[in-house]
Amino acid sequence: METETVDTIIIGGGLSGIYAAFLLAPKKPSLVLLEARSRVGGRILCPAYQGFYADLGPSWYWPMLNPRINALIDALHLKGYPQFETGLGRFQARDGHAETIPGYPMQPPAWRIDGGMIALVEGLCARIPEGVIRLNHPVCEIERRDDGVRVTVGRLDHEPRCRLKASQVILALPPRLAARSILFTPDLPFNLSQAMLRASTWMAGHAKFFALYDLADWRKCGLSGQGFSLCGPLGEIHDGSGETDRPYGLTGFVGIPALRRNGEDTMIRAILAQLSLLYGPAAGRPLSVYYKDWAREEFTATEYDMRSAHNHPEFLPPSGKMSFWDGAVHFAGTETADHLGGYLEGALASAERAASAAIG
Repeated sequence: METETVDTIIIGGGLSGIYAAFLLAPKKPSLVLLEARSRVGGRILCPAYQGFYADLGPSWYWPMLNPRINALIDALHLKGYPQFETGLGRFQARDGHAETIPGYPMQPPAWRIDGGMIALVEGLCARIPEGVIRLNHPVCEIERRDDGVRVTVGRLDHEPRCRLKASQVILALPPRLAARSILFTPDLPFNLSQAMLRASTWMAGHAKFFALYDLADWRKCGLSGQGFSLCGPLGEIHDGSGETDRPYGLTGFVGIPALRRNGEDTMIRAILAQLSLLYGPAAGRPLSVYYKDWAREEFTATEYDMRSAHNHPEFLPPSGKMSFWDGAVHFAGTETADHLGGYLEGALASAERAASAAIG
């Protein structure tokens, strides 16, 4: 099997990898991005309904805290709008009893992006040369060689699909996923591999729900759409509507641990019953529903992610290292950011760091 030689390989087509490709494309004409899925975006996933995009991954950015996201939105000519939080909230006790409570607006204020978070990824992809991004290319092995780094695409228990070689590689996927799914030759130092496995993958243990409606009846009742529940299945709920006009939305995070979650149909029925209880019968009859269990995603989660990290972990480069193999392989991805790790801002910061290191 022939090995294709390029200058730089990016592994992972989430926001970090796509942004790194955008930064490197003008300076690295021999550039390839390998994405295991049949789509780009990683944990950014936004199914479309009549021109509206439902965020099943990250939903918010914070203009007061996210200068990189602000700058990228401006550069891509996108538009943000404030999260709707006007009105009262709903609270559900462990016994299922529901009551109305004062609202808890986020501080600082959170914003959404018109077109969903996928608009960031699509805007960047439109500025990356054709042929750079290769979908359905899961990486199974990364090997250090005298003449560079060889990357094998395929499955470890099957014949490789193809091989590529580069002088620089950017590892733009969660460290835990990389340590669990990629064979490194030679073995990575023990401290580094253990640090990668210990690095929680944000959202990997979560499931998210989105329902769309013709009318926002909860607003007519003076409710913000915000809700909290101690019995579930949703533990946290928010208004997921666009800035103007239909459709309106309710969205939330499942509060049941991944190991105890039932199948998708069962979960959706239980969630709609909960929304009916909290926001009235119309909330149980949406136009469309979307459900994503990230713990079941092969290219997001591992068996170590079955227990959700509900409190935001502190993310840092694994074992303090931003690269290894004498600067041939560089970490990117929001879990490797040393500031705002786990957030979109951290994803951009880590991509900037890795791209700069790859340029040298």
